[in-house]
Amino acid sequence: MLRRTLPTLRSVKDGVGDAHFPSLKGHPAARVNAREAAEGQARLAAAEATTVKEFQVYRWNPDSPPGRPFLQSYHVDLSSCGPMVLDVLQKIKSEQDPTLAFRRSCREGICGSCAMSIDGVNTVACLKPVEANTSRATMVTPLPHMFVVKDLVVDLTAFYQQYKSVEPWLKTKNPPLVPGRDREHAQSPAERKRLDGLYECILCACCSTACPSYWWNSEAFLGPAALLHAYRWVSDSRDDYATERIQALSEGWDKMYRCRMIKSCTATCPKSLDPAAAISAMKALHHLRKN
Repeated sequence: MLRRTLPTLRSVKDGVGDAHFPSLKGHPAARVNAREAAEGQARLAAAEATTVKEFQVYRWNPDSPPGRPFLQSYHVDLSSCGPMVLDVLQKIKSEQDPTLAFRRSCREGICGSCAMSIDGVNTVACLKPVEANTSRATMVTPLPHMFVVKDLVVDLTAFYQQYKSVEPWLKTKNPPLVPGRDREHAQSPAERKRLDGLYECILCACCSTACPSYWWNSEAFLGPAALLHAYRWVSDSRDDYATERIQALSEGWDKMYRCRMIKSCTATCPKSLDPAAAISAMKALHHLRKN
């Protein structure tokens, strides 16, 4: 049994620091998720009503007879399950339906494998707390506007090709600044700090699949994830191709300028990153260099 009495937590919306989760300082999304998970487990521990909750999961199998996708209901006892949606899916797969397909790996919000839409919000299932309200079903569907391979698994081939197209690796014209160290490129702490909020992207595709501009122009527009990684290398003091990178993204207009600053990408990022700001910064750099 996972039910236990937890300390009473202040509201997630109180706007103050969270002493219960000091290791998550500076990570707003993770801090909110941790608080919701702890509060949900505390409510379940104190609940006198049922702890069985319904989960409606998107199902579609290409090997089955032709038919439309459908939502299949599963009922899970939350008192004997972990606090995250991924725990629920793994419990369903191991105890109720071994045919359910979904991606997962690290369970720690590092690999991005378990990205999906939960109650209409793109996120990674390993970091999404289960809503403790058992009177309302939770809906789990694949990432939107993507080709579905099976159930909750989507085809990310084009997404990764777009990521590869921004050449996400260090490119230099000159040798390292430290003599005798042919494999090292010096960087000051201040220069390294400029990469904070950029390198943490886990390529879960939550941002790109939440972007209306990407829905409409996914063949040409690179999307928030690829552009965030492009800006990560533009911002790197060790990279000597910042100008060329921005010029390549601005050619043809579609790759970068299809972004309309809707900011759905920033709102849904499970790592609290801001792809919209990165795209805006690259547009500004392009205009400055043109003038």
